[in-house]
Amino acid sequence: MTNFLSDWLRLEDESLTRQTLRQSLLAWANEVLSGPGQVPAAHHRYLITELDSLTRGHTDRLMILMPPGSAKSTYASVLFPPWWFTQHPASSVIAVSHTHALAEAFSRRIRNLILDREGQLGYSLLPDERAAANWRTSNGGEYIAVGVRGGITGRRADLIIIDDPIKSQWEADSALHRDQLWEWYKSDLITRLKPHGRVILIMTRWHENDLGGQLLNASGAEWRVLRLPAIAEDNDLLGRTPGEALWPQWEDLRALERKRATMGERAWMALFQQEPRPAAGSLFKVSGLVVLDMPPDASGAKIVRAWDLAATVATGANDPDWTVGVKMVRDARNRFVVLDVVRMRGTPRQIEDTIVATAQLDGHAVVIGLPEDPGQAGKAQISYLAGRLAGYRLLTSRETGAKLTRAMPLASQIEAGNVAIVRAGWNHALIEELRDFPMGRKDDQVDAMVRAFGTLARVPDAPRAVNLSFLIR
Repeated sequence: MTNFLSDWLRLEDESLTRQTLRQSLLAWANEVLSGPGQVPAAHHRYLITELDSLTRGHTDRLMILMPPGSAKSTYASVLFPPWWFTQHPASSVIAVSHTHALAEAFSRRIRNLILDREGQLGYSLLPDERAAANWRTSNGGEYIAVGVRGGITGRRADLIIIDDPIKSQWEADSALHRDQLWEWYKSDLITRLKPHGRVILIMTRWHENDLGGQLLNASGAEWRVLRLPAIAEDNDLLGRTPGEALWPQWEDLRALERKRATMGERAWMALFQQEPRPAAGSLFKVSGLVVLDMPPDASGAKIVRAWDLAATVATGANDPDWTVGVKMVRDARNRFVVLDVVRMRGTPRQIEDTIVATAQLDGHAVVIGLPEDPGQAGKAQISYLAGRLAGYRLLTSRETGAKLTRAMPLASQIEAGNVAIVRAGWNHALIEELRDFPMGRKDDQVDAMVRAFGTLARVPDAPRAVNLSFLIR
């Protein structure tokens, strides 16, 4: 009788433990980590609370920004998915990392954890559905691991987990890589999300316009942002005093400061404080750009549309230059305002047609600035375009001097806060190119903007109407 009672109490205790683990993410994390003798720190408990809130539908977009070595992936990408399936059994999870190998490594750890603790979780893996990057659970769940830009056609997700989408500083500094990642997120990944689905982004910041920065710029109000810097600042989410380390049991303040001195301030602010800053030495200080919700009143003002020309069609994997037309006005406050940007690739004929069509839309009051290539071919091109643009005012000039030197006057005006852009879809591409100049992949928009700025200075002021009395006429 004593043994029976003892066994019954033990089974009852185990049953209560299983119920607790399946109801509480914190209890589950404590249980799993108790083996290696680990205890969730304050920032881990905060993270667990946010993950629990997302699981229960209180939020649907969670951005986790923490420094390297803070164990954010351990909690959000390894411990969380097995528990998610206890709350949402028949759901599908797509997990993304910067490479397929890293995504698969997370998948293996989760899969092994489920196999080790299937009794506590209340489900297991289907015997014939245990591939490293794609497996199914006995309670109807599915997990798919994929690298950035990997194929996910035909898949759907109730939860998307993006962990570490950027591999290196080189990738982060590459405008091409940032654009490709952003387009893949918008066009491929997020379109896989089911209605009412949820997204978790787990990353260390690298660049002002990395994936986290682009999401904050595009839809920041939709995201619950958990930003925890390595060294506390004012209004810290955890209530730390400024200067306090995030996880002193792991890396104290002295160790962090030594690392900071070695890394340099730019890398430190991005990777450890989650506040990326522009690379030192960039010509255009884009923080000085003013963004206007509405274009200024341009009645009576000088307006130009300046072009930078290219003539190569984008085919296959080539990455030709762009033909760009920047429309700029100097408003009543003496600000140089970019009103519109046209950007296209095409054949010479398509480019000519675009310039003419754009002129027709802009109207005859807008002066057209065109570059004249040296030699007879350049003169012939300008003569041909002038014929097609009969009735419009054209100002042509040859490019002289170094490109960097030509851009400096515009850069000075931007830094002084005298340049504005009208809020529009072309803003991001223009700002990216300005920020990366002169080291960026492309500079066609910069060239067109510099030409527009210079052309405005060359356009004479319109004659003013003067009212004279009848007697002095």
